[in-house]
Amino acid sequence: MAAKRSGARSKRSQGMSVRLQSVQESRGEPPLSRERIVATAVELLDTRGVDGLTMRRLADRLGSGVMSLYWHVDNKEDLFDLALDSVLEYRGPPQTVESQDWRGEVVHMLEDWRASMLRHPWSASLLPRRALGPNILGRLELLSKTLSKAGVADADLNVAIWSLWNYVMGATVTRASFDLSDDDRAAAQQRLTHLSERYPTIERSRLLLDDDWSGAFRRGLDFLLDGLAPKQ
Repeated sequence: MAAKRSGARSKRSQGMSVRLQSVQESRGEPPLSRERIVATAVELLDTRGVDGLTMRRLADRLGSGVMSLYWHVDNKEDLFDLALDSVLEYRGPPQTVESQDWRGEVVHMLEDWRASMLRHPWSASLLPRRALGPNILGRLELLSKTLSKAGVADADLNVAIWSLWNYVMGATVTRASFDLSDDDRAAAQQRLTHLSERYPTIERSRLLLDDDWSGAFRRGLDFLLDGLAPKQ
């Protein structure tokens, strides 16, 4: 009996999904698909953050029923993995980067990675605790291959990869969370000025007023790559 009831429920659910798709098509909406679900999940994550993504809210935005989503994704955890991997796709360096310029390739790869996560700030918080999808694995493979061809020894390759990973992640999380106005920064620097005897070096460098995030990222990356460059 239980098997019959389960089969009946499955048929009813399938029938509801078919009817819902017909309603969507009659409204001129595209049919439900994994690609459309993931793209809409990314939009929700961009506007509402990780806590704001619920299957009910996603279904409402798609104009579908919640149960219809599960024909395309396993659960919300699966959806997080798919959304994260979708925003970390890398299409390769531009033609202006010469194939023999390993530093240019690495810089473009990591600047693109940072920019992708800053466009979708939730991704930086998800990446360390999610399954690594094909896009991020592809980035790591390309990065490893580029460094290896540049002369980084196999014994040093993992250290190099994790050092660059940590640098990108740290720079991205800091930039995404450091949300102070110009007035706030000026006030903080002013307080530091009053404490210049205790903190003379960072007061002199005007540390709290420096907001050249992209420039600092690039120069810091140069420091790292100088250490990775094969010794002549």
